[in-house]
Amino acid sequence: MPPDSAAYSPPPPSPEELRRRRLLAAGLGLGALLLVVGLVAGVAYLLAYPQRAANIRDILIIALAVELLLLGVALVTLAVQVARLVNMVQNEVRPLLDSANNAMNTLRGTAEFLSENLSEPVIKLNSYLAGFRRMLETIDLLKKPFQR
Repeated sequence: MPPDSAAYSPPPPSPEELRRRRLLAAGLGLGALLLVVGLVAGVAYLLAYPQRAANIRDILIIALAVELLLLGVALVTLAVQVARLVNMVQNEVRPLLDSANNAMNTLRGTAEFLSENLSEPVIKLNSYLAGFRRMLETIDLLKKPFQR
């Protein structure tokens, strides 16, 4: 019987797994510390040299404008691709679906025709023959083979 899930505890991690977890935690802590130190140093530098801060600000504004321009081009490209997809669905996929639907209706009609004009007469003939045979067996005109 499997152990109860509430009472089940996973096995303790291996020493190598513990070592990797410690290294990951230390690396994340060191990275966060370096980020904070870098931000403090950057703010101190920009406060000490206001003219350079203005130049960096202007460069960042230009970079954001270029990024916005590229984003606009990407959105226009996306809109064109969506319009082409809608056009393809309307002009190519829908006629294919209509054609498949027509083929299915034709197949359904053929199956009904065969059922009415081939299967039903054969079934009726078999039922008449079975009834006739039973009648002959009843009046003892038809002996079954190997009967004593």
